[in-house]
Amino acid sequence: MSDTPVFATLGDQPPSLEDQWRAIILFGRNVASYKFALAKALMELRPAAGTLLRLEDLALPFALQICEHLRLEDKQATSATSAFLEGCRKFNLEGRRDRDALAALALARGFANVIDAFHVVGAADTPERFFIDQRRPHQSILITDEFEQLLQGQDAAGLPLEVEARWRLVETAWGLGLARSMIVVHDPEQEALLLPDRQMRRKVVTGSRDALNGYQQGACFYCRGAISLTERSLLPDVDHFFPFSLGRAGFRQQVNGVWNLVLACATCNRGSKGKFDRLPSVRLLERLHARNEFLIQSHHPLRETLIGQTGAAEPARRAFLRDLYERAASALIHRNWEPTEISSI
Repeated sequence: MSDTPVFATLGDQPPSLEDQWRAIILFGRNVASYKFALAKALMELRPAAGTLLRLEDLALPFALQICEHLRLEDKQATSATSAFLEGCRKFNLEGRRDRDALAALALARGFANVIDAFHVVGAADTPERFFIDQRRPHQSILITDEFEQLLQGQDAAGLPLEVEARWRLVETAWGLGLARSMIVVHDPEQEALLLPDRQMRRKVVTGSRDALNGYQQGACFYCRGAISLTERSLLPDVDHFFPFSLGRAGFRQQVNGVWNLVLACATCNRGSKGKFDRLPSVRLLERLHARNEFLIQSHHPLRETLIGQTGAAEPARRAFLRDLYERAASALIHRNWEPTEISSI
């Protein structure tokens, strides 16, 4: 294999505003549907950059979004009780008449967490913010230039539809009692987001350690620190190099292939500065390509599986990784992850 990096130009572009907005909708943690309601209310109101949008003006459009979805699916949160949701249900039952009371309820109870959590994707905030919290002292949010630019972008008309589609999938999954990992799959043939069946749950991959360990020579794939199949304190995790959460953005079963599984120490995989759902750097993508080629060329027992998943020839396998990396970099906000400590192993 050539010493010249074949992926050196990938992942260098910062995420666009549309990338960041979609990441909030697709990858933000969901324990209630308030984030979707806030997104749709903001896109309905379309406040200009610099607007100090009062929460009392935002409260009714926000609450009406929740009320409308309660008519479609009663479960709008993972918690057992919610005074705000109960008030929205009451509003629906009483013929949706007392809008002043609904707005007052939303102002008092609806914004407690969603303002703080809106921009959080994975373990960190998006690089840009679409509003700034001004609840103290103004009981408002300050609309940023980035939100106005988002509304002026070529994808602006479709963004509310994307929020609605994601919301429907999440609430349907909650209503059916399905795990969050099963919520979103994109079907490119139908151009639709679908709810996967139970066979698409995240697979239990801990048994893959034995099959994957040989090429890593007792070292973590990322930092090259020591791992062990027999010493509990050094037992590695089986990690998806391309994060498993990409399944929510249309990658379906691609990322569950053996080619995408590596052994990682606990620090790299889930430590305080661990990989989690971040996309690793291009340098580490080079290492993944080299690992797969090593397994194929050495006639490893996984050879035929790897060829079937990534391509019959080395150029095709390189193109497969390049294409997937480009698409993953467009979907994920947190990119170019590297281990904090790199061993000399």
